Amino acid sequence: MAPKSSPSLRFSDFPDVKIFEADEPRRKRRKASTETMAKLVSNFNGQQVTDDMLKDAAKLFSENYGFWGNEGRGSPGSRVKMSADRLRGQCLPEGSNNTYVSIHIDGVLAGNAFACRWEHANRRVCWITQLVVHSHYREQNLATTLLLNLIDDDDDVLGIMSSHPAACKALAKAIGDIRFSDVSMDYARDHAADVLKASPITYVREAQLCGRLFHSDDASGMVSGVNSNFYVDHAEPLDALACFQEDGNWPLGELPDGHEFLFLVEKSRRRRSRSASARRRYAATGENEASLATS
Repeated sequence: MAPKSSPSLRFSDFPDVKIFEADEPRRKRRKASTETMAKLVSNFNGQQVTDDMLKDAAKLFSENYGFWGNEGRGSPGSRVKMSADRLRGQCLPEGSNNTYVSIHIDGVLAGNAFACRWEHANRRVCWITQLVVHSHYREQNLATTLLLNLIDDDDDVLGIMSSHPAACKALAKAIGDIRFSDVSMDYARDHAADVLKASPITYVREAQLCGRLFHSDDASGMVSGVNSNFYVDHAEPLDALACFQEDGNWPLGELPDGHEFLFLVEKSRRRRSRSASARRRYAATGENEASLATS
């Protein structure tokens, strides 16, 4: 896929790291404002991603994602880390249609996102394999900005697996800026198993579906998710989840330890048009969320 614009650590032993960070649902403390900072969003296809880009992306992940829980592969409380080689293997599988989007603020890598695309039943699936926002720049819609620049008008189905509810909500916002609780779960219920099996990404292809959406006798409290056996500490995600649930705007259920939410939705023509309009709005001179101020 052609790029939309030209380019102008103890390692985890866990084989299927798949983590996504996003904007927090509510402001808990004052963050560094990006309103007066220069922003640069860059979009690359998989072949354009260099080793140096991956090293920077791995560093961003390792310093800003989160911490191992009590049953994690690392020491409890230690940071989950990523290597450049593992990142390439998981987010840029060879022979696949991959995209990488980064956002720099005053020259600092403030966030990035990876996506992998594949075909299923004559529909193009866009799967968000990683979404990371630097802790200094959260709560400023950077996650949504990244996803708006990542999603293509030709994408028919969007998906993400994440232990962080804000990542799922950011994707819903990028798809069409609609109320998350109003998103139809029918496509996920009917097609999730086959979509996952068609994926070129090992951890997605082997994911075990969980939740009442797929198993009526599921008693975990989860509605749509996967059992990934990834025991990252859930303190921060659960705080975010509590806020979303309090607002009555959360359809994916609870988050058991070792699990991740699954958000999979078919993009309607109306939403496709709205997402394209949003990208054009952010690209407008003077109102460019991606390049200038408001985020």
